[in-house]
Amino acid sequence: MKLSVSDPNTGGDLLLLHNETNFDRRFYTRDQDYKYFTIAWNRGEKQTITIDGTEHDFMPQTILPLMFNQSFYFERPEDIVAWQFNREFYCIIDHDSEVSCVGFLFGMNDYLFIDLDMPTQRKLQLLLDVFTEELNTNDHIQNDMLVMLLKRLIMMITGLARAGYMPNVKLNDERFHILRKYNLLVEMNYREQHGVSYYAGRLNKSPKTLSNLFALYSHKTPLQIIQERILIEAKRLLFYTDKSAKQITYELGFDDAAYFSNFFKKHTALSPTDFRNSKNMVSLGK
Repeated sequence: MKLSVSDPNTGGDLLLLHNETNFDRRFYTRDQDYKYFTIAWNRGEKQTITIDGTEHDFMPQTILPLMFNQSFYFERPEDIVAWQFNREFYCIIDHDSEVSCVGFLFGMNDYLFIDLDMPTQRKLQLLLDVFTEELNTNDHIQNDMLVMLLKRLIMMITGLARAGYMPNVKLNDERFHILRKYNLLVEMNYREQHGVSYYAGRLNKSPKTLSNLFALYSHKTPLQIIQERILIEAKRLLFYTDKSAKQITYELGFDDAAYFSNFFKKHTALSPTDFRNSKNMVSLGK
């Protein structure tokens, strides 16, 4: 089942997929014109989800938010319920003060696999039923109703993720928002800005303050956040495109191809060329 609503005036799209046997996303090779955020719910048994060429366990009754520029496919897509939307339908940045998800659910380097307990599963099923009903009701308030439901879904998942991934940290809202804003700034600027000082300045904080704040809840440093985002993009470009290592070097804000190659090899143990060749071998089943 695939239900959708589109606004021809704004270009806004909302899709609900359920029991679809052919559900994947290929952003770099096929779907670049459709920048959909995805919220996927595995209602079946444990299965594999492959994200940007890397396999992950997708456990039963688990939610996974996915960015619009991630490529992925499911081992058993028929067990997945997924909501997809673009920023024209619901701009999570404009509504960030309400949903608090930018830079947390969407915009972090880590994959947030969010476990659902039985009461939450029942709430989510009720929400799914209302989504389905509204998508089948074509009237003048349909879009307003669906935006409200989507906001409720995002807020629910954000609350679950925050409780699950930062359960023992006394992190007040102000500090939490700084962490989210840092991740969002990195997402927006990692191609041009590779140093922590730039982001600290944008947040009116010192690099040391950011380091101490990240240490409260994460084993990663602010610099690692930047470097991992660059590496993710480099791997995507090497895996999904035919761009040369030199082209990728300049696209990711490096001035020297040799420096970029050394940076990539330091963090992956492979040169860009060796990484591309190894991924091609895997994709060919060799």
